[in-house]
Amino acid sequence: MRTHADLVAALRTSDAVPATWAEVFTSVDRGAFVPARCWVDDRTGRPAPLDRAADPDGWAAAVYSDRPIVTQLGDGATVWPATSRNPTSSASQPSLVLSMLDALDVEPGQRVLEIGTGTGYNAALLASRLGDEQVVTVELDAELADRARQALKDAGLDPVVVTGDGAAGHPDRAPYDRVVATAAVAAGRIPQAWIEQTRPGGRLVVPWRTTWGAGVLVTLVVHDDGTATGSVAGDAFFMPLRDHRTPWGHAARFGRLAEDSDLPATTTGLPPNRAVYDRGGSFAVGVQVPDVQHSVAHDDTDPDVWELLLFHVDSGSWATVQTTPDATAASRFDVRQHGPRRLWDEVEAAHDWWHRHGEPDPDRFGMTLAGGRQTMWLDTPETEAHISE
Repeated sequence: MRTHADLVAALRTSDAVPATWAEVFTSVDRGAFVPARCWVDDRTGRPAPLDRAADPDGWAAAVYSDRPIVTQLGDGATVWPATSRNPTSSASQPSLVLSMLDALDVEPGQRVLEIGTGTGYNAALLASRLGDEQVVTVELDAELADRARQALKDAGLDPVVVTGDGAAGHPDRAPYDRVVATAAVAAGRIPQAWIEQTRPGGRLVVPWRTTWGAGVLVTLVVHDDGTATGSVAGDAFFMPLRDHRTPWGHAARFGRLAEDSDLPATTTGLPPNRAVYDRGGSFAVGVQVPDVQHSVAHDDTDPDVWELLLFHVDSGSWATVQTTPDATAASRFDVRQHGPRRLWDEVEAAHDWWHRHGEPDPDRFGMTLAGGRQTMWLDTPETEAHISE
């Protein structure tokens, strides 16, 4: 049966354990914070129920591996062993946890605010290194907060666990030297409270995502004038803050509208897969085409035949791009667009901007927060990519 020692050894072998966190990571057992009943993605990506009592070896194999474990579905409305495709809390992948803690760059004596307690494991690592009194962690879901408090207590730890809205931070213990979020914020919506509650020179580590779907980790430093600047520090896909979730259920409605439409088609030379699946291209589209969602529908008999659907809920705009073997061979794809926003035109313009700037990776982008504006830029603030008010 796998143990925490096996997880530590595996991540040490892959050089994923920062030296400053090695002792704490070795001493804090991840399994003490993962519920006995949880879900682990199966081969199709659907969360499958896992019970420690019924399958102790399977539970240990999952928990003590470098993989995320789903601990809640549907905000608790999905009761184990039922499943859904709507995970709302998890024990994050350990290597990603360590990467974020390394980016946080904490020092002894510093005070940390964590947004999103979840299982309590991340707070346990922080409290073990810095001391209970230096760590405040906020969890919106009361049941999750209570479970984390008990797990922390059982582990001999007692950081401040607050049941409340993490977007508001926790001003009672401010200012903080470091703020780390374990839930993603939507583009343009990093809470101002996090900046205001961080002392000048303090650092924030925040998962950031676009409606298009790109997810990255952003590190920010707060300055004396209350502004903050920083950069993208790699990919990071986290469940969003509850108020930052993208509305669900609209793809089917817009798909029916597109199917029933007899709009004439134009053509595009941009393969839709480049706007959706290329790491850099999809990120550039996401930061420049706000509030636009997409979905992909494949032909049941031919994987080379598929349709990209784009839609913007508020304006009712939609677009489709068709991929077939003939279209791929000719590099000409049929496009239909409807509504006040010409969504595919916007995507093409964003992708062209990315191409003209040398097809940069997301890691070359940075961010400035000042005066209520959140600006994403390439290499320097003078190369502005997208502004959200």
